[in-house]
Amino acid sequence: MTQVLDARPVVDTPVTGRRTTARLTLPTLLTLTAIVTIVPFAAMVLVAFAPPSGQTFPGALNPAHFTLQNFRDVLSSSDIPRWTVNSLLYSLVSVACVLLFASMAGYAFAKKKFPGREIMFWAFLATLMVPFQATLIPSYILVAKLGWVDSYWGLIVPTLANSQAVFLMRQFIMQLPDELFEAAEIDGAAEWRIFTMIVLPLIRPVLATLGIFVFLWHWNDFLWPLVIGQSGKMQTLTVGLATLQGQAVPINQVMAGATITVVPSLLVFGLLQRYLTDSIAMSGLKA
Repeated sequence: MTQVLDARPVVDTPVTGRRTTARLTLPTLLTLTAIVTIVPFAAMVLVAFAPPSGQTFPGALNPAHFTLQNFRDVLSSSDIPRWTVNSLLYSLVSVACVLLFASMAGYAFAKKKFPGREIMFWAFLATLMVPFQATLIPSYILVAKLGWVDSYWGLIVPTLANSQAVFLMRQFIMQLPDELFEAAEIDGAAEWRIFTMIVLPLIRPVLATLGIFVFLWHWNDFLWPLVIGQSGKMQTLTVGLATLQGQAVPINQVMAGATITVVPSLLVFGLLQRYLTDSIAMSGLKA
């Protein structure tokens, strides 16, 4: 039997029209959102490279006037190198410690059975509902009692207990097959060997993803470094740049300093971007 093909023209139904509109609207909205996001960053960079005479827009848009003098001035006349070291120590040490503690806690909550595990986990997770501003004064009093005000200890240690990091680690490690850990225990592997040889290699994507977020959280942190760093030598970049605005520093130099602060964040994201995409891809897989 010969099949007769329907040669009637395709009618554009209202549903098809809505789908076509959605296909056109979504890229437009994404493009507008990208432009709105990029414009302030581009303005900051252009003003940073503008002549140090205080020239802003529209003169800053002329590439013929671009200069590095603002960066030389801000690096030579301020404490930005010291602030950069403080920010790097605050961010990198916090990243290393948070990843270590969160992965260990996540492994314990995900694969170990002990009395009160669920109660302890949900009580720990409940701290996410308490805003940081509510615990700021008690945290400062505790740090002051320990004598850690205006020190790296007071700057770093109170930020290492990260509930979000523990939750993310626990959810990711729960997807790992239990057979891996049972086989390791049968072979006589100790807990630390299981953690270092099995858990850590398998959670590298989520470690990189969490590392990016923790680095950005600490690099851009303002309130806690402002409270703890009471002297100029302990200020971070975010706090130091805020103080420059009250010292009659030209806006070009302030924007140059702000541009410098963006570079480490871009480097970290660029280096760990591959692991970020791997983590997103693995999140859809089940063990």
